[in-house]
Amino acid sequence: MSGRNQVSRRVVLAGAGAVAGGAVVTGHAAASAPAPAVKIRPGDPRYESLLRGNNFRFAGRPDEIRVAASTEQVVGAVTEAARTGRRVAVRSGGHCFEDFTANPGVRVLLDVSPMDAVGYDPAMRAFEVRPGATLGQVYRALFKGWGVTVPGGSCPAVGAGGHFAGGGYGALSRRYGSVVDHLYGVEVVVADRDGGARAVVATREPGDPNRDLWWAHTGGGGGNFGVVTRYWLRSPDATGDPSRLLPASPREMLECVVAWAWEGMTEQAFTTLLRNFGAWHESHSEPGSPSAGLYAIFLLSHRNSGYFSLAVQIDAGLPGADGLVTEFVAAVTAGTGVEPIHHSRQTLPWLHKMTWPGTGEAGDAGTRRYKNKAAYLRRSLTDEQLATAYRHLTDDTAAGEAGMLLIGYGGQVRAVAPEATAVAQRDVVMKAVYYTTWADESGDAANLAWVRHFYRDVYAATGGVPVPDEVNDGSYINYPDNDLVDPAWNTSGVPGRTLYYKENYPRLQRIKARWDPRGLFRHALAVEPPA
Repeated sequence: MSGRNQVSRRVVLAGAGAVAGGAVVTGHAAASAPAPAVKIRPGDPRYESLLRGNNFRFAGRPDEIRVAASTEQVVGAVTEAARTGRRVAVRSGGHCFEDFTANPGVRVLLDVSPMDAVGYDPAMRAFEVRPGATLGQVYRALFKGWGVTVPGGSCPAVGAGGHFAGGGYGALSRRYGSVVDHLYGVEVVVADRDGGARAVVATREPGDPNRDLWWAHTGGGGGNFGVVTRYWLRSPDATGDPSRLLPASPREMLECVVAWAWEGMTEQAFTTLLRNFGAWHESHSEPGSPSAGLYAIFLLSHRNSGYFSLAVQIDAGLPGADGLVTEFVAAVTAGTGVEPIHHSRQTLPWLHKMTWPGTGEAGDAGTRRYKNKAAYLRRSLTDEQLATAYRHLTDDTAAGEAGMLLIGYGGQVRAVAPEATAVAQRDVVMKAVYYTTWADESGDAANLAWVRHFYRDVYAATGGVPVPDEVNDGSYINYPDNDLVDPAWNTSGVPGRTLYYKENYPRLQRIKARWDPRGLFRHALAVEPPA
C-alpha cells in the first residue's frame, strides 16, 4: 500500500532444493542434519530487542525466539513446538497490525527474516521469494535481474511473508490484479497430527493433490495453516524466458499531489471531493479500462494536521498518462469551489519510487503505536457516511496523528472470480482505512477510543462493521482488526471472519482441518476448523 507515513504497514537463487508437485521435505534427521534454528531465551542480550514487531503496542513474552535461516530449521522448530504442545507464531517483516505474534499464548516466536532470498527457479519456471524478503528487496531483485515486478505494496520494509499470504495489492493492482493472482506455488511447513512437521509444496496446477493448500495462501492470511518458507510467482498462462513470466516493471512513475487546507473548508466542499472520488472509481474500475493504470489515494488527515491531500500515481509510459491524471483531478475537484494550497507533478524512476524509504514507519525509533481499521467499498460512501467522516475528521477528540484513507482499487482485480482465490472481495472499487498513531502508552485509551468510534459510526447502519451490501464489502485480512470479532464493537450478527472471507470461509475451514489438525497455528482472527 502506498500512503503517508502515518500508516504503517506501511540474491539470486539457482532453485536448489525446489521440489515439484506434492513432494515433501520431512523433519526427520538424516546423516548430516542441518544446524537447528538459533534459540534466544529470556536473559539473552538479544531477547528484548527481538520481542517487538513494527507496532510497539504489542510485546509478548515467549519461552524462546527461534531465528530460522532455512526450511529445514523451520521444520525442526515447528516439530519441537508441536511435540511439546507449545503455540507457535511466525514473524517475517513484523508489520502485523494486531497481536498475532505477541499474544501471551504464544510460547515460540519463529523469526524467518533471515530467509530473504529472491531469484529465478528454473525447476519451477517461476520466481522464488523467501518469506523474510522485504517488498523493497523483491522489487530490486526482480527489476535488476529481469525487469519485472509484482503488483504489491509501496512500503518497502513490509515482509513478503505476510503481505503475499493475505492477497497483496499496491499501485499496479488496478492494472495487474492482486499479488496472489500471480502466485504459482508455495512451500509450507505444516504440523502433523502425530506431532511431527514437514514441508509441503503446493501449486495451482489442477492435478496437484495439495492444490487446496496453495489456494489457502491466495488471500487466506498468514499464521493460519503453517509457515510459508517459499513463494513461487508466475503470471497465469505466462511462458518464455523469465523476463516474460511476470508483469514488466514500469520505467518511470508519474506522481501528482494535490493538497487542500482545512481552514475555510466547508462540509459541502469536503464531501463533494470524496463523493467525486468515489464516483470516478465507480465509473473507471472495469478490467481493461483505459484508466485502470491510474492509482489514487485520498489522504484525509484530521483537521489538527492543517491539511489533507490527494496522491495519484501512474506508469508514465502509458499512452496519455499525463492527460489521464489531469482528467482525474478535474473530476475529483469538480463543483467544489475550493482551490488547493499545493498542486505538483513529478516523474520518478520506478525503482526509486518503489524502494525509497520515505514512506517510513509510524512514530520514531523508540515509540511506534498505532491502530488501523479497514473496509472494502463497492461504491462511494453514502451521504450519511460522508457526513460522519467529516464530523470525526474535524472533531476535537483526536489525540494523535489520525485520519482516514480512501484507496483506489478494482480494475484487473475484478477480472478474477471470488472463488478462484481466497480473496473473496473482487467486485470492489475502493478500500477505506481508518487510522491513528501516537507516541507512548499514555495515549492508548484516547487514540483507540477515537478510531473505534469513528469506524463504528461510519458503519452504524450495519452494526458498526462493513457488512457486505450494495456499498460495503467486508474487510481485508492484511489489515487485521480484532474488534471485528468483539461483540462490543460488532453488533451486526455477522461473524467477523465472514467479513474477511465471505463465502470462501467454509473452504478455508476445511483446509485448516486437513493441514493443521492440532490447531498449532492460531490467533484472534485465525481460520477455525469446522465445528
